[in-house]
Amino acid sequence: MASKRPMGSTCRVAGVLLLLLASIAALVAVAVIQDTWRFKEYGLEYGIVIDSGSSRSNVYLYEWPGEKQNQTGVVTERMNCRVAGAGISEMQVDPKKDEASWNGFRGCMLNITKAIPVEKQQSTLLFLGATAGMRLLHEKDEQKSNEILGSLREYLKTLPFSFQNASIITGQEEGLYGWVTVNYLMENLLTKHFWNIYAHPKGEKTIGSMDLGGASTQIAFAVQEDLQGPDYLHVKLYGYPYNVYTHSFLCYGKNEAGKRILDKIVKGSSDPSYILNPCYPEGYNITMKASAIYDTECTKKPKDYDPDRELLMVGTSSSDECGRLVKSIFDFKTCSSPQCSFDGIEQPPVEGDFMAYAGFFYTVRALGIEGMSDLDNFYDTVKNFCQSHWTVLRASEERKMISDDYLKSYCYSGHYVSLMLVNGYKFDKETWKNIVFQKEVEKTSIGWSLGYMLTMSNMIPSEVKEIHPLTNPVFAGLIFLFSALTIITVVFVFIFLVRACY
Repeated sequence: MASKRPMGSTCRVAGVLLLLLASIAALVAVAVIQDTWRFKEYGLEYGIVIDSGSSRSNVYLYEWPGEKQNQTGVVTERMNCRVAGAGISEMQVDPKKDEASWNGFRGCMLNITKAIPVEKQQSTLLFLGATAGMRLLHEKDEQKSNEILGSLREYLKTLPFSFQNASIITGQEEGLYGWVTVNYLMENLLTKHFWNIYAHPKGEKTIGSMDLGGASTQIAFAVQEDLQGPDYLHVKLYGYPYNVYTHSFLCYGKNEAGKRILDKIVKGSSDPSYILNPCYPEGYNITMKASAIYDTECTKKPKDYDPDRELLMVGTSSSDECGRLVKSIFDFKTCSSPQCSFDGIEQPPVEGDFMAYAGFFYTVRALGIEGMSDLDNFYDTVKNFCQSHWTVLRASEERKMISDDYLKSYCYSGHYVSLMLVNGYKFDKETWKNIVFQKEVEKTSIGWSLGYMLTMSNMIPSEVKEIHPLTNPVFAGLIFLFSALTIITVVFVFIFLVRACY
């Protein structure tokens, strides 16, 4: 019996020590797990960009996770809203048109506001960028352009967002941001692997972009690092540097170039009451005021200019004559550099793939040549379109959704696109095949605004929440439980030691 007591006592001591060690281990494990297994949860961030072009404004809402890639957000277009009414450069002329434009802005901003969580609205950055239409107005009437932007600023400040600025962006910025947009959407700047990790694409291949607006047109493409000049911009995106050639041609947008062609037609006619227009289809006649052609900085007003003078345009459907008129607005001869596009502007050779969007896309769609990549077919299609009677064009099923005002202009714009791309940018039969005419990518509009939002996303601090594997009550409960067990076992060990010694 005497030998069993020491043995039983030893077992009890060993059991208590084991419980003590287990309690300490559990206590340490809970603390370590709570500290090291925590992870960060990022909320969605939002940004708004208003693209105010020469003919209209569009409001884009973008969102991205707070967790950025090399300080740049992974941005997605959430929604866009076309503002009803004319472009902002036409404000302060007709009160009725102004009211329509303001109602358009209010309607779009209301829809945008509803799409953003209330708790995120105050941190949502809001930008307005005006493009070529306002650049022209600024040249013509700086005070008026400042007043229009001032009224827009006052309105945008009343919205529940973090308004940043309403300004006129340069043509170079418009071209660069368009290039960023195209390459971002094509995953040439950042791509996601199948295991959901973002990485820089192998090969670092980018594509060029070509934008055709109402008052200007832009070209941009990546070039070698050692090329330098006023049209070369160095940018860094997702941690990688790029050297981008970009140039914007003011007054070469589709609408302004059309006015310049009409000016040549008017000046070449002896009778303003009956002007033969080879770029309009036969069977289409229209009477327009002289102000529709000359109320712009892109056309020089005649000496006897009367803005209310009525001009009768009679379509004659002459493709060759229209092509000669379109060519006459370009200067393909002047060049003091190894290679120029037109009007004496230096341009390195185009290489690789290109995406042409906005007015380029709408032109080829109206001509019915989407997806075609053969230059000779393009020429033939333009010629057939230009020689078609108005009733034939108007009756075609694929063009029923195109308004008369736009449909009448696609003969000239077809020649315009081919002359600019071939004679100007120097695409040939082979490189023409590398051009894709596109409106959007993955339901996201192509334009400068997304590229602008990408570069601005690093201004917005990320909202981060630390998520622990154990909730606070559970963590506190486990800490209390194992701490209590540790204390109790220490007390038992102390009691056993006292009894063993005394």
